[in-house]
Amino acid sequence: MTLTELYSWLCSFINLEQGCLLGPPGIGGRPSSSADEHFKLDRIQALAKLAGNPELGFPLIHIAGSKGKGSVCAMTALILETAGIKTARYMSPHVSDWRERISRGDGSFFPDSVYMQAGRELQHICSLKQHYSGNPTFFELVTLLFFLCARLDKCKALVVETGLGGRLDATNIVDPVVSVITIIEKEHTEYLGNTLTEIAGEKAGIIKKNRPLICAKQQPEVLAVLKKRAKEQNAPFFYAPDCMEISNIQINPGGMEFSYTDKQDDTNSFNVLGMHLRGKTYADNAALAIMAVRTAFPGEDSGINNTVITKALADCSIPARFEKLCDEPLFIIDGAHTPLSAELCCKTFKTLYGNGGILLFACAADKDAQAMAEILLPVFSLCIITAPGTFRAADPNTVYQIFSSAAQKSKNPSSPKELFCISDTAEAIQQAIRKGKELSLPILGCGSFYLAAEIRKVLISGGFSCTITPYMVH
Repeated sequence: MTLTELYSWLCSFINLEQGCLLGPPGIGGRPSSSADEHFKLDRIQALAKLAGNPELGFPLIHIAGSKGKGSVCAMTALILETAGIKTARYMSPHVSDWRERISRGDGSFFPDSVYMQAGRELQHICSLKQHYSGNPTFFELVTLLFFLCARLDKCKALVVETGLGGRLDATNIVDPVVSVITIIEKEHTEYLGNTLTEIAGEKAGIIKKNRPLICAKQQPEVLAVLKKRAKEQNAPFFYAPDCMEISNIQINPGGMEFSYTDKQDDTNSFNVLGMHLRGKTYADNAALAIMAVRTAFPGEDSGINNTVITKALADCSIPARFEKLCDEPLFIIDGAHTPLSAELCCKTFKTLYGNGGILLFACAADKDAQAMAEILLPVFSLCIITAPGTFRAADPNTVYQIFSSAAQKSKNPSSPKELFCISDTAEAIQQAIRKGKELSLPILGCGSFYLAAEIRKVLISGGFSCTITPYMVH
């Protein structure tokens, strides 16, 4: 196989990231329409056992949550890599290249030979159908491929982000040294439950017996669920607001600076930390990463000191996390797809560029478009609604109606004067670019990581001047 053929083979299996249970028939076959078949650990456990349980034997940090888990994963892995600990990280979704999901701690890719050898091993394991039931999903196979790659590359530590939920997520076969739970919001209610309490219960499934939990600031009902589960598991509970404080946040077009205070040990504090990432949410996520690595690898002998942490955070760059792609017109993309992440992204955009820009928005059918419309509309003078590419199930016309109704009901005089629906994603991006140049206005593309991926693809293929991130070099 080539790398392209390997990815095509993986894509022939049902992919729940598409927001539907029925997908095209392929090597994996057309699955049952029941979610129960796909959300259980029996099959991934059986597949991992056939592989010799490559997920075990590593110090591993496991991360779940509704928002921020990707950036916490990236920062945590980069700190370990910078400390000289050969690390593999697992994240989703990808933006430009599927190998972004399966990479080394600094975001660089494994050698092609590692992916290929792991892919051949994975195909062999999948052929042993008598040892497992049903058809594996795309995510189950990519998860196992990650563990195989990490083992082949002789990594010394792993940082793993959950895909969906936690309790029944394919990554939850791991035995972590530390678990991390980021902010929990209402999301994926068709799979995780209709209330914050139910969703928190699913996320709490990653809390393991006697293993420490690092927890972001939560709503009271969420916090109660997580504390109860930690107590049941005898898991030491470290609540971020009780352990540290972020202050003096200064955001600028090139990044931001902030102070980090360790409330237990002042020698672990930082007067100034600098990052290319921008927004309070990333400062909070950096704090979770710092807490995670210091809990997992305590002491100076680990090589994780203040100098290492400072350098790693300064070097961290993640696709589609308030990422500037070009200057003329200024185009920012962000994967914000929940109300809170949209609010934080919007606040950062307004701080840097003021009111009156252009919003290019798309979200999957299962997202809270109403709440995001109310948050985003007052900041922009022109709004274009589109689809997040063709990968996720989406209905841009319905989203347009939601945004149009919200704009009409809004008493805010800053609500958009122009609102369009352009279902073809590429055409919508081109229209946003034309309007941005014509009106000299900055553009924010948000609502979906898949929209961010489409924007990047159009900008690059169109020959625009883009800021190339390390993830696009490969």
